[in-house]
Amino acid sequence: MARSRAVVVAILAAASVGGWWSGRARTTADRPALVVRALDGDTVEVRLPGGGADTVRLLGVDTPETHHPSRPVECFGPEAARFTRRALEGRHVTLEDDVERRDRYGRRLAYVHVGGRRFNDELLRLGYARLLVIAPNGAHARTMLREELDARRARRGLWGACG
Repeated sequence: MARSRAVVVAILAAASVGGWWSGRARTTADRPALVVRALDGDTVEVRLPGGGADTVRLLGVDTPETHHPSRPVECFGPEAARFTRRALEGRHVTLEDDVERRDRYGRRLAYVHVGGRRFNDELLRLGYARLLVIAPNGAHARTMLREELDARRARRGLWGACG
């Protein structure tokens, strides 16, 4: 009986530490990254604390293409890329992880926070992006869907400019 209690206590302690660790690993708020370049509307390059670099694909959003190898430039793509460049380049951001941390191209997947706001939502709110949720990453999907629906109703950005 005492042995089974000890096993239960050990399992609960491990789960508690695991939960604390995964919650702590979810965001890099204590270590901001510097956006050095916006590659397009939904992908940026960052310099990490300690000098490393990474390419970050913003979670939950898909901006129109600007330089896809086999597709033409899409309506509102240049505007979305310009908005991301102006809003993020040279700024310190925090990166919030979801379930999967990398995509098949090796890019970091993250929600990007700048000035206390989630930038991914700004892209949707202003009509620079469409919602794109790829399971299992969907921590903010409901909020982000509301942002897109509001932009659609108001015909902001691509919702008013593109047919």
